[in-house]
Amino acid sequence: MGAGALSNLISSLRLPSSPQLLVGLDVSDDAAVYQLNQQQALVQTVDFFPPIVDDPYSFGAIAAANALSDVYAMGGKPILALAIAGFPRDLDPAIIQAIMQGGADKVAEAGAVLAGGHTIIDNEPKYGLCVTGLIDPALITRKAQAQPGDQLYLTKALGTGVISTASKRQIADPADLAAAIESMLKLNRHAAEHIAMLGTIRSATDITGFGLLGHGLELARNSGVGLQINSRALPLLSGAYRYAKAGIMPGGLHTNRAYVEQQMQVNYAKTVDPVHQALLYDPQTSGGLLIAVAAEHAKALEQQFAQAGDPLWSIGTVIELQALEIV
Repeated sequence: MGAGALSNLISSLRLPSSPQLLVGLDVSDDAAVYQLNQQQALVQTVDFFPPIVDDPYSFGAIAAANALSDVYAMGGKPILALAIAGFPRDLDPAIIQAIMQGGADKVAEAGAVLAGGHTIIDNEPKYGLCVTGLIDPALITRKAQAQPGDQLYLTKALGTGVISTASKRQIADPADLAAAIESMLKLNRHAAEHIAMLGTIRSATDITGFGLLGHGLELARNSGVGLQINSRALPLLSGAYRYAKAGIMPGGLHTNRAYVEQQMQVNYAKTVDPVHQALLYDPQTSGGLLIAVAAEHAKALEQQFAQAGDPLWSIGTVIELQALEIV
């Protein structure tokens, strides 16, 4: 469901409130947070979708990584997962087993436990997880709290949407698809651990279906700020630019762009390549974290990632003007 339709639906609901619910539907954050005591809170999220790759094991693992990512984006540690799945009656049981094993192995890699789940009969395969994690209420990283002058960083390259679309049309280069799958399989666990170790970051979100600017919009709006994005600094997966230039783009990219440009002023410098403009809205699967860090802590964050050998790209700055400035 597109961001606009989802926002309209949620705003029409009458929902009970609770003082223990620290993060809920009143803000468009990555997961719910429910306080248990002064030191602990539960982080909970759910995510599932149909196959985006042909290999069933990889599909299950990617779907699991994507669901786990929301807990990492909040600064939490996953502890428990339940599988959610729908399969056609005539689907080969070996394929179902491979999907579920891929998900189970990715949950284990995260250090969590897959404890059960629920399945239904569906015309198209679908798989995902409901994930529960733990977090210190004082250390929540929100899709908010960014301040003017904060530096913006991204932990994964963009382009999974256009590459997956190229794959569906059977025109993706095998090497490009392999690189995209490798990126989608990677947990955001290390990135979240680096943020927690630094202890000074309170603003982050993961980049998934609404694209970099869709989720960036939410972070900016919740914080009462704007973002300046350096389009030339954006990390792109191999082949992403080439496919987008050829017009191979998922429908969600155009939906994301229409919504963002309706919700906040977006200014593109004349030097910004139209292809880079489009890729700002590319819907990601199991994308990286977008991190806003105070300028005085930016170097420490860079060193934290560099020492661990983990990628980190500086892509922009938080600005006072409530707009999205693309340079």
